[in-house]
Amino acid sequence: MAIECLVLGAGQEVGKSCVVVTFGGGKRVMFDCGMHMGHRDSRRYPDFDRLLADGAADYNAAISCVVITHFHLDHIGALPYFTEVCGYHGPVYMTYPTKALAPLMLEDYRKVMVDHRGEEEQYSYEDILRCMRKVIPLDLKQTIQVDKDLSIRAAMIYAKVGDAAIVYTGDYNMTPDRHLGAAQIDRLKLDLLITESTYAKTVRDSKHAREREFLKAVHKCVSGGGKVLIPAFALGRAQELCILLDDYWERMNLKIPIYFSAGLTIQANMYYKMLIGWTSQKIKNSYTVHNPFDFKHVCHFERSFINNPGPCVLFATPGMISGGFSLEVFKKWAPSEKNLVTLPGYCVAGTIGHKLMSGKPTRIDIDKDTHIDVRCQIHQLSFSPHTDSKGIMDLTEFLSPSHVILVHGEKPQMAFLKERIESELRMQCCYPANNETVSIPTSQNLKINATEKFIASFCMDETENDPQKQNLNFGGDMPQGCRTEGVAEGVLLMEKSKTPKILREDELLHSLGMETHFVHFEPLHPSSIEVKHTGESAVQQSSLEHLDCE
Repeated sequence: MAIECLVLGAGQEVGKSCVVVTFGGGKRVMFDCGMHMGHRDSRRYPDFDRLLADGAADYNAAISCVVITHFHLDHIGALPYFTEVCGYHGPVYMTYPTKALAPLMLEDYRKVMVDHRGEEEQYSYEDILRCMRKVIPLDLKQTIQVDKDLSIRAAMIYAKVGDAAIVYTGDYNMTPDRHLGAAQIDRLKLDLLITESTYAKTVRDSKHAREREFLKAVHKCVSGGGKVLIPAFALGRAQELCILLDDYWERMNLKIPIYFSAGLTIQANMYYKMLIGWTSQKIKNSYTVHNPFDFKHVCHFERSFINNPGPCVLFATPGMISGGFSLEVFKKWAPSEKNLVTLPGYCVAGTIGHKLMSGKPTRIDIDKDTHIDVRCQIHQLSFSPHTDSKGIMDLTEFLSPSHVILVHGEKPQMAFLKERIESELRMQCCYPANNETVSIPTSQNLKINATEKFIASFCMDETENDPQKQNLNFGGDMPQGCRTEGVAEGVLLMEKSKTPKILREDELLHSLGMETHFVHFEPLHPSSIEVKHTGESAVQQSSLEHLDCE
């Protein structure tokens, strides 16, 4: 038995997350269905045609279900295309917050591509709505039976078919922040862990140190009369940084305006208020007194404010300055040395944000006719939802899978992390490229029963006379007083059409319905031996010649 993993996206790159896993029995699950923010050609979406390479009539026959981990576009951006254009109509699973927030993200980016870039429409707003009507929402840690063989659990996705089990992480952070708690998952027996590796070589400073550095940079800029541009997607980091700045503005009694770039983030904040139960424990404990998403110092930004004099802070979508309003503002503010662009998270290759992070360019070419002089300050600080290398190692060690596949990372960093996992954790690890398939062997668990006497032999106290401990399921809890470590010797009995059973050696013959016989050897003569065979059968004596005996 083996698990086949086809990496359609996020293979040795960040963006376009999409991994298709085939279990035994032909069960096939697509984990995430994202788009690449840095490409405008066919590389934007996963190559879905590869799903039909084995002769499947259509995508409904090729895929058992689609599971989306969260609402970031690099994990969900291709879903309306896959369902409404490609024609997949099977089950799609995601959490309730993802289903609520995904349409906002998808429509915002669709408008950026079509209205601001003038690109050909890949899917319509009606397609987004039709796609969302196909979605089956899940609660956190809810397990759902897709069919009689396949079960899945959200939100780090645990999928199981028979004895084969995997976890697909999506994006995660092992450190809690102001609006979300740390990633959590139960200890599981896994054949495979598929984990993101965005910061495979990075160990971040403490959260408080990063917050102080960010606030210091912003305060210094606005105190000098400059404008601060924070390119961020409308959901996630925007809320985290708004909570941070709103609290700091209150403590410092600052009167400089903080703006959202559009009604989208205001609408997103409304959903965050509705979904308080999914936020951090600190927010859940205090929101009845004060809802932290009711920002006192943050207000709506009008397009006409771009050229207004004086300092301000502006959150503009989309993140990474990949187009839209954040690019429009960047063109206006980048030429001034007084202004600041702060990049709060990872920026994929091909975006202006990535160019700014790769050095301090003095000029950026948007196209052959558009050039931007860059004289503003550039500040990069990780408020990313991705965990660092320590978090990846901690989670991998905790889950202790038989195999690890790295996705959603850059190839050199993934190679470094692979070596660490193999040398320090003694686990097999690989990082396939896009459109590569990896075969992972699986172990088959055998469920057996154990007799009372065998259990007793493994316990510190005597349990032989307790009939309630007969035929205990060996996969369940051990009786009180039993050792949890050590070695117990026994005989594994496997009979046709019966449940396998482990028993003590002296129980074997009785279990098989056979008599016990004893053979005694007594030397009578150097060349002969008398044999006494005792049992329920008659006693026989014989002389065995030519038998050497010490």
